[in-house]
Amino acid sequence: MVRSDLAASGVIFSIDTETGFQDVVLITGAYGLGETIVQGTVNPDEFYVFKPTLKKGCRSILQKKLGTKEIKMIYASEKKSSSTVINPVSLDDRNRFCLNDYEVLKLAKWTVIIENHYSRKAGYFKPMDIEWGKDGKTGELFILQARPETVQSQRDINILENYILLDKGNPIVIGTSVGSKIGAGLFTSSNP
Repeated sequence: MVRSDLAASGVIFSIDTETGFQDVVLITGAYGLGETIVQGTVNPDEFYVFKPTLKKGCRSILQKKLGTKEIKMIYASEKKSSSTVINPVSLDDRNRFCLNDYEVLKLAKWTVIIENHYSRKAGYFKPMDIEWGKDGKTGELFILQARPETVQSQRDINILENYILLDKGNPIVIGTSVGSKIGAGLFTSSNP
């Protein structure tokens, strides 16, 4: 197993998840196991890399955004009843990126290779959704899983959608949005 509980992990998209722009790689990352990113319980670091100049060998990081990374999921000790536990992240770690520039560029290069492979195999542009992990014992980076991206790649690029929120209420949760759509639902508490 990759011991990313001792280092960091995250999700990569070979397309901008907000706009569908095809020339960037978006890498997200946080400390510990990646489940906190997948569940949306942690605000991860974000790195945007420009694919055209990356392919030419340039250091193509367009933007880095420091996430709050307040918690991390790690493997529990043998005495615990659960296989994982959630721990707080130290203030020092929260105030630094979970990846250095070299690691960001390495993951971006691998992403382009994976995207090119599946695009050739499909016969058309195939953006990817990839999970990565960094082993805390060896320092090595690993690609854990790759699958087709299923949101932006399915939308009609000739249609521009704009959503406007007409009424406002008290927020129940606060975090980084994924996309620009508006959702509504009923909040219920399991506590009486």
